Amino acid sequence: MGQGVLEVENLHAGYGRIGILGGVTFSVARGELVGVLGHNGMGKTTLLRAIVGELPASAGRIRYMGKDVTGARTAARARAGMGYVPQGEGVFPRLTVRENLRMGELASTERGPAAELLEHFPILQPLLDRAAGTLSGGERQVLALARCLAGRPGLVLLDEPSDGVQPSIVEDIAERLRTLRVAWNLTILLVEQDLELVASLAQRVLIMQKGRITAELPPSALDDPAFVSAEMGL
Repeated sequence: MGQGVLEVENLHAGYGRIGILGGVTFSVARGELVGVLGHNGMGKTTLLRAIVGELPASAGRIRYMGKDVTGARTAARARAGMGYVPQGEGVFPRLTVRENLRMGELASTERGPAAELLEHFPILQPLLDRAAGTLSGGERQVLALARCLAGRPGLVLLDEPSDGVQPSIVEDIAERLRTLRVAWNLTILLVEQDLELVASLAQRVLIMQKGRITAELPPSALDDPAFVSAEMGL
């Protein structure tokens, strides 16, 4: 693996007095895609929200590109290169597709990342002048991912991109992620419940139970549903 991009050490976070994360420790190397599996309520979304700064850490450390960002605001983490696609698509519904991409784009060159992304996400090309709120669920998910990538982040945090999306679009998203991870040397932390999607994309898989990382598995282990169920605490 390459240089560490994300390092999470003994991270604790939650909602008010309700603790969710109980000491999470892991790292993600440059150019690596790491999957996080776990049942609902195990703390997966809380983990992403704490990493991106939407939830404060009550203990522990978060380092991005070697810098401690534990106390940094969400906007500062975004400017530093953290991209986040929350569950539920994360688009601006009243803005057009074109405007959504411009919101995510940080470059100001004539042919910036948004233009390049249309080549990778051709489904968006005929939709550029439509309001994002009028798109199908799958189209909105593709737009949310493209909007995030338009800023050329150094780290992409994806929260269940397959949720509510038809299988053909999930397959397309997977193929685009696979291509862009190699082409752009993207570092990705993928939270998912779709075992097939995770197995097809991840280099490593972390199992999360009750706010902790309880196991690390190779993607090939996901071919055995009984084993995975046991690891996930069923």
